[in-house]
Amino acid sequence: MSDSPARVTLEDLAAIVARRAAAEGEASYTRALIAKGVAKCAQKLGEEAVETALAAVGTDTKAVISETADLLYHLAVLLQARGVSLDDVYAELGRRTNQSGLEEKASRPKG
Repeated sequence: MSDSPARVTLEDLAAIVARRAAAEGEASYTRALIAKGVAKCAQKLGEEAVETALAAVGTDTKAVISETADLLYHLAVLLQARGVSLDDVYAELGRRTNQSGLEEKASRPKG
């Protein structure tokens, strides 16, 4: 038996978030956050993105790992709140890999 924690994929995380979002009658930070609406979920994601960026330019690798985990969790919560699946995101990433990054960026609508 290993003492190392289980590996959690993005798919696992999305499934956990979906289960917690749907859980009735139990205390759940995920459920409470989603109940506050997409704007609150987006705010939390933005906060975690800043914290991750700040950790990245620091010297503490464990902080980068911890903040990245927070960032991915809040991204999963936001996607759940908006009804966007990882498959939708993966499809977009796949579409983008068929061209160079410069070509893809140039093809985006201006505005």
